[in-house]
Amino acid sequence: MKAIELTAPALNAFRQTELPEPKVGRGEVLVRLRAATLNFLDVAVATGHFPASGFPMIPVADGAGEVAVLGEGVSGLSLGDRVIPHFMPNWQGGGITPHNVAALRGVNLPGSLAEYVAVPVASLVALPAHLDFVHGAALPIAATTAWNGVRSAQVRPGSVVVLLGTGGVSIFALQFAKAAGATVILASSSDEKLARARQLGADHLINYRAMPAWDEEVLELTEGRGADLVVETVGGANFARSLNAATVGGTVFTVGFIGGTAASIDMLPIIVKALRIVGNNTGSVADLAEATRAIAAHRIVPVIDRVFGIAETSSAYAELSAGGRHFGKIAIAH
Repeated sequence: MKAIELTAPALNAFRQTELPEPKVGRGEVLVRLRAATLNFLDVAVATGHFPASGFPMIPVADGAGEVAVLGEGVSGLSLGDRVIPHFMPNWQGGGITPHNVAALRGVNLPGSLAEYVAVPVASLVALPAHLDFVHGAALPIAATTAWNGVRSAQVRPGSVVVLLGTGGVSIFALQFAKAAGATVILASSSDEKLARARQLGADHLINYRAMPAWDEEVLELTEGRGADLVVETVGGANFARSLNAATVGGTVFTVGFIGGTAASIDMLPIIVKALRIVGNNTGSVADLAEATRAIAAHRIVPVIDRVFGIAETSSAYAELSAGGRHFGKIAIAH
């Protein structure tokens, strides 16, 4: 089969190659992959900032395709069914455990830049009928994370949700929050991106380059109340602003660290406002299944910024690693 290998932790270390087609074991399915999408996890692996099991390896956690071979003992699926493999195949449901997050596609298991991949049938979720393979490939990490963020704060009509930036998680959270009837405040450094977010339903827009104290603007927009949910995708010094922007009893859902992993914070707002600081490591296959059901019910279409061919893998990685240029997800089509 054709595949892309990452031969070293470097953005210029991709090569096209031919590999043996994977064999399926009992309880496994061979999926013919049709598309993949990139996450910052993939860039971290490709730059040596997240440990991979070794090189060469087949990168990219998220993908979608169709069932090509059914292993022994597999039922409930047919050849040609359109499916999404979850990137953590051990985590099928329940709470997070070391075992659940030990196996990661595109990190220590073969990823999505290959014609075929063998995965446990229990790690597959059906692709919603209204979506194509590129859209389906956007769901495992970003949609699952956004879905768990919205659920963590029990977002409903009347809730206020604050989103930072316009990456995959933030845009999915915007779509889920609007489907739940919430008011959404979205902050970005780009007026063009803010205009696109408005078209997706964002109610209030903040350009944090023009207004660095975006948290004060959130309080102004909510008449001092603050947000029920802040999806914190930045980290670093920004974290204190997220605490300030949250309402009493609110939730700060932490998923990103593009601004750094270290933050000096005042504990008083957390204590006085009884805030919930929720960490997240994506979620389980069951969480992905819930997210896809919500996407199907509300006819949500993932936002794809750009689709690269698989021969353009290096360019796709360069686009994501440049930071701040994309809106939604960056995809790679097989």
